[in-house]
Amino acid sequence: MEHDMREKAKNAMRLILEAARFEVEEVDDPLDLSAVHDNTCILVLCSNDRNMIAQFDKTNYSLMIDDHEMTCKKLLFTLEKSITTENCIQWGVEEFVRYTGEAVLADIVGRELALDLTASRAKAVAVAAAEAAKDEPSGITLLHFPVKVSEQAAIRTGGVQGQAKLRFMPYFLFHFTSTGEQVYKDRRIPFDADGWGAINAINGIKIDLDGKQAEEKEIPGGAEVCDPHIRKEEATERIVSELIDRLTQKVRIKQEKGDAIFYEEKVLKPDRKNITVETKQVYIPVWQIKGKKIVEVNAFTGELLSEPMDEGVEVF
Repeated sequence: MEHDMREKAKNAMRLILEAARFEVEEVDDPLDLSAVHDNTCILVLCSNDRNMIAQFDKTNYSLMIDDHEMTCKKLLFTLEKSITTENCIQWGVEEFVRYTGEAVLADIVGRELALDLTASRAKAVAVAAAEAAKDEPSGITLLHFPVKVSEQAAIRTGGVQGQAKLRFMPYFLFHFTSTGEQVYKDRRIPFDADGWGAINAINGIKIDLDGKQAEEKEIPGGAEVCDPHIRKEEATERIVSELIDRLTQKVRIKQEKGDAIFYEEKVLKPDRKNITVETKQVYIPVWQIKGKKIVEVNAFTGELLSEPMDEGVEVF
């Protein structure tokens, strides 16, 4: 951006910020302006220089006022449409034209200009790209439970505004049966059992789940498929071991010999060979919403998850 053009841009940015009730001052190169209002501090750079912008984007700035340190937001105005930043509020021609016009109107009617200082242009581009990807076919076919909860419904359930991503979490869906019995003295102990469930193939959390609604079909475009960390054999062995523990019974029998009374205890377990477990991999859709905190919502049931489905995710 040429010197004269940069000066005009700086003057216009000052007009905009002052209309929003900021106290604006010029600062030394390579920056242009600093602005403070209440507890908000903004540093402004007007430039098309990629190196200068990259340095501005990666640098953290703070301002000390009356022994109180404030972290500064960074506002970039550039005419280069191809430039994107990760840590700046980025304005191009569209935002510049909008806010200069609104600043003039605010001055005429004597009101404070409201600025959106939250979303960068780069983030807006990323969100738009993600939305476009959702409409594209994924080409990935999985045995999975259907997505019954929309993104907006998940965000309302989570209570957090942020970017939502649809993730398919791997589970081992299992159906178990147990038969047989043991007889001890005059006691008959049956070990009959039948049921469904699922084990998260990443963190090992077990849930009650009936597999009837799972379908082998293509998942939505833009969704992420997570890889399992637990092998099918490990999951099956855990199911069998937990079922044996659950069906194991301790039998106490009273016996009398003369004037003496005593009790005999016996622990009876089902025979492993009488237990069958059918296991298959299935995926459960989950909306992961990243805002001020990270929350997860089951996209099949609509349940707000109290435990993370994935390792390394903190759920509040």
